[in-house]
Amino acid sequence: MDERLKDLMQELGNAINESLSDSDRIAAAIGEIKRAGYDVFLVLEATIGFNKRDESEDSEEDGHAAEQPGEPAARVDAHGRIKLTMQDQKFLRALKISIDEEHPKG
Repeated sequence: MDERLKDLMQELGNAINESLSDSDRIAAAIGEIKRAGYDVFLVLEATIGFNKRDESEDSEEDGHAAEQPGEPAARVDAHGRIKLTMQDQKFLRALKISIDEEHPKG
């Protein structure tokens, strides 16, 4: 694995741990449980995926820039058809869901 990615992953883990440790709400909830006479063991599991983007996936076929944070991943064209990103298509293929790219009947 790329050394830079390892460093970034470690930083993400540290940020998550700090966020949990610094949370007044979490501390209050744990305090209430302890006051009720219980020991608290908190184990969280997170699955974080990384996928290296290809240069060709960074821009869409129509020449517009790739999605910006906060924008919807899929767009609807003028005919009401959903335009999927390459990532959407890969995800659906991984789930063995085929996409009929023909025009809708009717």
